[in-house]
Amino acid sequence: MRTALEIAFWLSVGLIVWTHLGYALALALLARVLRRSSPRLPAADASPGARSTAGELPSLSVIVAAHDEQEVIAAKVANALSLDYPRERLELIVACDGCSDATAARAREAGADLVLELPRGGKIRAQDAAVERARGEIVAFSDANALWEAGAASALVGAFGDPRVGYACGQVRFTQAATGAAAGNQEGVYWRYELAVRALESRLSSITAGNGAIYATRRSSYMVVDPIMGHDLSLPFSMVKRGLRAVYVPSARASEKMVPSLAGEFARKRRMMSHTWPIILRGGMLSPRGYPPGYALMIVSHRLLRYSTPALHLLALAANAALLAAGARPLYVVTFALQLALLLAASLAGAVRARPLLIARYYVLSTASPAAGLWDWLRHGTSASWEAAEGTR
Repeated sequence: MRTALEIAFWLSVGLIVWTHLGYALALALLARVLRRSSPRLPAADASPGARSTAGELPSLSVIVAAHDEQEVIAAKVANALSLDYPRERLELIVACDGCSDATAARAREAGADLVLELPRGGKIRAQDAAVERARGEIVAFSDANALWEAGAASALVGAFGDPRVGYACGQVRFTQAATGAAAGNQEGVYWRYELAVRALESRLSSITAGNGAIYATRRSSYMVVDPIMGHDLSLPFSMVKRGLRAVYVPSARASEKMVPSLAGEFARKRRMMSHTWPIILRGGMLSPRGYPPGYALMIVSHRLLRYSTPALHLLALAANAALLAAGARPLYVVTFALQLALLLAASLAGAVRARPLLIARYYVLSTASPAAGLWDWLRHGTSASWEAAEGTR
């Protein structure tokens, strides 16, 4: 019995360490080895594919799905129209998803090329409708509150100089009013790590997830998915199954406001995870068909195991407690104390705003969000519609 408990404990701990740390270290080591043996392997910050000259740039449709975004839509339109991209090759479409405010009128006044006023159907269906009307060879997508740097469009489109690329996402940077212990949400710490891992995945194979602030696909490769299944997770692995690459282009940069509070960040992640589980369990991610072996390992390591960490943490804690009850050796007193210390640090963060405590609280709540999202989906399903996250406008 004790042996079984020890196996359960160390297996769960090992999988947690692998998905959060070991996987990234393995990618970095593999990239270094391959870089030495194959100098043609691109650097981490290199755009995949050749960047075209201005005369060769393909036509581009930038699509912004918006629901009641009257406060920010004019700035978004102005930002898109100021991109360093030939105006005659650039089309801006604002797809209003059941807007009840002045979003459509303000988008037109700001100069959007096409404004669609659609019934409420959710972000994905608004994007689908915009792609149907788009004229661009490349269709790019952005959020209403995300501002692109001037060269972002050219950098993103440059990825498609490689005919094997079907999907490309850029780098989104989160801005916040406060930093360090003054910032309630410590998402920035995780996000910098996530982007580093994404760069390694892109160098070696394909990324396992994108982001909604800045990404693009060929119009001919665009995929219509279930409206509750967002593009961020469903498009990259689906492109790989079709024999295409999904890449990360860090030189294509955008910025948007971070959710200011940790409670708001937890709510955002919980909502995202309620959209994620349908993709995992019935959207094709679990099926290995079409995956190269290395990419299959990436999906397991970076996605499936990460989303399983709530169960792995509970298993580790329960097995550790059972081992102590069975009179296990002092090592398990230390491991149990470390687990309790993490929970205590997270609970103290509400009263003591020290950054290590805030990071502990961020980790505990972000780890709990997949379980909360799964509960929400199983209990009452997931709506295709969405609302702006707290404090991001």
